[in-house]
Amino acid sequence: MSNVVYLSMGSNLGDREEQLRRAISRLAAHGRVLSVSSFYESEPVEVSDQPWFVNCAVAFETSEPAEQLMSAMLGIERQMGRERIQKKGPRTVDIDVLLYGDLVVNTVELRVPHPAMAQRRFVLEPLAEIAADVRHPVAKKTVRELLEELPAGQSVRRLKPKGE
Repeated sequence: MSNVVYLSMGSNLGDREEQLRRAISRLAAHGRVLSVSSFYESEPVEVSDQPWFVNCAVAFETSEPAEQLMSAMLGIERQMGRERIQKKGPRTVDIDVLLYGDLVVNTVELRVPHPAMAQRRFVLEPLAEIAADVRHPVAKKTVRELLEELPAGQSVRRLKPKGE
């Protein structure tokens, strides 16, 4: 049985947009990409002394169980050179499982829905572009509603696709 999963991806090292494109292409080994948001540039949150991020959201269909999928996403991060030296620090690529169908998981290894997604504009803006009406299974609100409830701040801007 396949499930629709929503991922958040970010990069702030090297060619950030290319890093995201490479990560998205690696998803094919684990399911089927349904849609990808525009790329958005955002200021770092919590650890501000680092380069700005490029972020996107991905709708993805997979039959892999949530824990196995998370393990696969960590594997993609490692393959692409991610080193976990500093919490919330610079990274070649970061892949978070935001939503996994209506599933709610709360283990040491995995928390779904992602516990901080409702407070992060850099997550909700791209996600709203591809899944505005998807409902958060705990908050019982749509992605659009969560985005509209965010306080001002957190600079996020949509990047124009190359050639535009």
